[in-house]
This record gives sequence, structure tokens and C-alpha cells, in this order.
Amino acid sequence: MHQPMTGKKRSRWAWLLAAQCACALIAGSADAAVAQNDAVANAILDAQAAASKVARLPLEQQVKWLRNAAQSGALEQMGDAQLVALFEAFDPLTVPRYVAEGPNGYPSYEFTMLRQERIRGVWPRRPDHMLVRRTREPLRIYGKWLPDGPHSGQEIIYDESRRSDEMYGHLGGLFNIMPLWTSINGTLARTQSNHRVSDLGTEFIARQFLDEGRKSADAGITHPAQIEVKTLDGVRVIAFTYETPTGQPEFYAKKEVLGLDLRHPYFRTVESYDNDGQIFERIVFLTITPKTFDDMAFDPRNPAYKF
Repeated sequence: MHQPMTGKKRSRWAWLLAAQCACALIAGSADAAVAQNDAVANAILDAQAAASKVARLPLEQQVKWLRNAAQSGALEQMGDAQLVALFEAFDPLTVPRYVAEGPNGYPSYEFTMLRQERIRGVWPRRPDHMLVRRTREPLRIYGKWLPDGPHSGQEIIYDESRRSDEMYGHLGGLFNIMPLWTSINGTLARTQSNHRVSDLGTEFIARQFLDEGRKSADAGITHPAQIEVKTLDGVRVIAFTYETPTGQPEFYAKKEVLGLDLRHPYFRTVESYDNDGQIFERIVFLTITPKTFDDMAFDPRNPAYKF
């Protein structure tokens, strides 16, 4: 017949069980850590192998491969390490050629964006949140500032087939100041932006990237200073940091970080820095949707608008 455990024996037994469990947990954690490290190492090796294979292709084939990978969704499915290894292995001209061949936008589309610009030295606390409708041939733009931004309620319409040098708009807000025609380069147009209304859209950023790239190449800069995967306001991109040799005014910015869309040959994010290292512009395209619009989409008499 077994004798009942004393308090000391029971404590010793409990301590031994706890020690065994702790050892098992430590061993299990170590095995899991080793397995995770092996998985990461294998992923890096796979990425390096794929990048090495693509790097051996001639420029034209690299551009074609990149376009197919983006359109098929394969690029979007890659992990961060794979994307970085891939784009570091590309010929320096692959991304510029890919963007140049486009399309950099759609003949007719709607997008939402976050936009901040340093105006007269002041950086806004909150970004403007905008809804924009745009068509090409003729260029027509409707823009609305959404409620969660600092200029809620403002609206503009630009139609180059009607008045190529003017836009129609109102300031919105509590008093909804009377709408008026104003120059696209005038004081009112520049109170909130350093850009013209026609710059709204993905096309302008693509053109600026190519123009700045040519100037950088002439100055001997062909590779980005850094390539990384970033997620800004929910938008995941492959981001290229370019640093120019002299900065402004020869270049648009001293440093720019451009985030390339993973399905299309246009940029979804832009961050621009001046010669002192201060950010002066930040743009994130949250959504980009091809759409067809009728004439009322660019008519101030549209009952859905507040002109």
C-alpha cells in the first residue's frame, strides 16, 4: 500500500514536473525558431535564384517579363525579399522602359488620393482626401475634397474643350462661397497646391519620373539609392529612393521615394524632399478605377455637385 505524499515530497515532485515542461517548451521554441529561420533562408535563396535568372535576360525580355508578372498578379504575390531581390537584379533601364511603355493611366478613370504639400513653408497637419474623375481627349477633370480632409466640400471642374486656361470651382465649407472661373495658374489655384489642376492623375508622376531620370542619367546616376517594399495607407508598393546630385532647382527634388504599383506601370505613392531634407510633397493613390463618364460628370449643373 502506497504511503501518502508529504508536503515536501509533493513540492519536489511538482518542481520536477515544472522543470520538465519548461525544458520541453524551450526545446519546442528552439525547434520552431530554427524552422522559421530555415524558411526565411530558403525564401531568400529562392528569391536570389529567380532574380539571378531574370538578370540574365536582355533588356527587352526583362521589360516583357516584368509586364507579364504584373498583369498576371505574380508580382503582387511575391514576398518582400523576393521583390527587393528581383528589382535589384534588373537592368537600370528596365523600370523606366516599363513605365515609359505604359499605360500610365486609363482613358477615363476615377481615383481617390491623399495629398499633402508644403505651401509657403507650412506643412499641413492632415492630408487632403480627394475624389477625382478624369478623362483624356479631351482632358476633363472633376475634383472633390472629401469630408475627412482640411478642405472638405471644395469642388473644381476643368474642361480643356471649353476653357483650356481656366477652371471652375468653389471653396466649399460652411458658407460655400460662390463658384467662379479662375486661371489654372492663378493665385487662387496656387493657394493649396504647387501644381496645375491638369497634373492630377498618375500620368503626371510617370512623366516626371522619366524626365528626372534622364537628367539623373546625364549626371551619372542610374541606380536608385535604395529599393524596399513599403505599405503606405494600406497601399503596398515596391519603392525606389532616388537622390539627385545637386537637388533643387536643377531637379524637382533632392530626394524622391516613388512607389510602383504591383499590377500596373504607374506609381501609387510619391514622397519628395527638398535640399534641407524636409518633405514638401506626399501623394498616395488609394484607389484607381477605370470608369466611363457622361458629359454631366464634368458639368457644374450636375445635381450631385454643390456648385
